[in-house]
Formats: sequence, structure tokens, C-alpha cells
Amino acid sequence: MTMTERPAGPTEKESACCARHGEHAGRPGAEPPEPARERINRRWNELLQETRVTQTGVQILFGFLLSVAFTPLFRELETPDKVIYVMTVVFGAAATGSLIAPVSIHRFLSGQRMKDEVVKAAGRLMVCGMVLLALTIGCTLLLILRFVVPGVLAEVLVAGVMLWFGLCWYVLPLRLRRRAARRAQREEA
Repeated sequence: MTMTERPAGPTEKESACCARHGEHAGRPGAEPPEPARERINRRWNELLQETRVTQTGVQILFGFLLSVAFTPLFRELETPDKVIYVMTVVFGAAATGSLIAPVSIHRFLSGQRMKDEVVKAAGRLMVCGMVLLALTIGCTLLLILRFVVPGVLAEVLVAGVMLWFGLCWYVLPLRLRRRAARRAQREEA
């Protein structure tokens, strides 16, 4: 049965579960509790989707970075720019490793009844990979802007972009999580 074919009312299993846990009583529109197995499968599927998005981006960026060293202008880079380039490539390689690691972990542990542990480890690796990806993008931007923009404006622009990444990728989700936790506490009280 697909999501669109789901019955309008609760199934017998959901009704029994709700009655047993005292959920949704008097809460219109509340979702039924999610069984642990369904929750871990959903979390794994969501993680796979997130991995697909980030892997593609980091692999394209990393491929671009590898090709830069073979261009004629690369030889003309000053030492600070070469250092930034090396840091960028290392961050890109590390990000690639972190973002592909969930696939490897899954392959090695598939069938071992360890999905909960796999999802937790993969989630941590994804967060680590996202930090490394942000650093890779920031260093790439710095390397490019140092050629295009005069003075310290390049560093200021990169700092602004990195601040934006921090706000969008980390501060906002953590703020939303705290808000949801406070709302859940009020509803329980």
C-alpha cells in the first residue's frame, strides 16, 4: 500500500497501540506513535536521501579541486594561496570520506541486526561531513575571491558566507529542535 492509499481512519493495530499508550486521546490531528522498527527504517531512508544530496555536491566540488592543480595558472599561485588550496583539497577529501562512510558501514553491517547503531553512526558521520563540506566550500571561495576581489574584502565575504552556513546548517536546526522540545514539554504538562 502506498502513502496515498492509506486508510482514512486508524487501523486496528494503530487503535490498539493508541489505546495502550494513551496517545492522541483528546488531541485532534495528533499522529499515532511510530513503532521503533518503522522509526529506524524511516530514519535510515531519510539518511540515505540526505547522503545522496551531499555526496553529489562534494564529489563534483572535489573533482573540480583536483583539476585545478593541473592548470597553467596554478604554478603562478603564491605560497599562501597554495596552502589554502592544499587545505581545501584535504577538507574535500575528508568530507568525501565522511559522506560516503555510511554506505560502507551499511554494506559491512547489513544483516547484522545493527540498524539502530548504523543509523546513529551514519548520522554522526553526516554531521562531520557537513562541517568538512562547509570548510571545503569556504576555502574554495577564499581561493577564488583572493584572485577577484582586492584587499581583505575576500576574507570578509568568506566570513559572511561561513556565518550564513553556520546559521542555516546548524543554528536553525538546533533552534527548531529546542522549540519542539519546549512545545512537547508544555503539551505533556
